[in-house]
Amino acid sequence: MSVNVMIVDDSLPMRTVIIKTIKASGFGNAHFFEAINGREALNLLQTEWMDLVITDYNMPEMNGMELLQEMKKDDILRAIPVLVVTTEGSREKVKAFLAQGAADYVKKPFTPEAIRQKIISLLGVEDLASGPDDAEAHMDF
Repeated sequence: MSVNVMIVDDSLPMRTVIIKTIKASGFGNAHFFEAINGREALNLLQTEWMDLVITDYNMPEMNGMELLQEMKKDDILRAIPVLVVTTEGSREKVKAFLAQGAADYVKKPFTPEAIRQKIISLLGVEDLASGPDDAEAHMDF
């Protein structure tokens, strides 16, 4: 399945791990876009359609919460599901992410299966566990 996914994280290694995880989850044809903070992500969202945004919380210039707030102000961007992947794990923080419009949440460190299930759910697709990508789904990151 071909989808456009934006990964918003100031850590290049984390963006790389998330992309590998998504590819191993059966989305080998996905198109990936990367941003190092919320401001860069918003600029990219003005020119590219995304099916899913995966964002960290703690980033310089504009954090993940601020990105969510800005996306929800826009009639088009508010329809894009946002998955928050972060080390912030307090119950209050999770509630705040969801209250701001995040579609779901995954705490770092995460397992590939956790990301896989969230993406399948958010994109409304069937489980993609069969086929050549299946062997990769069990990769260690």
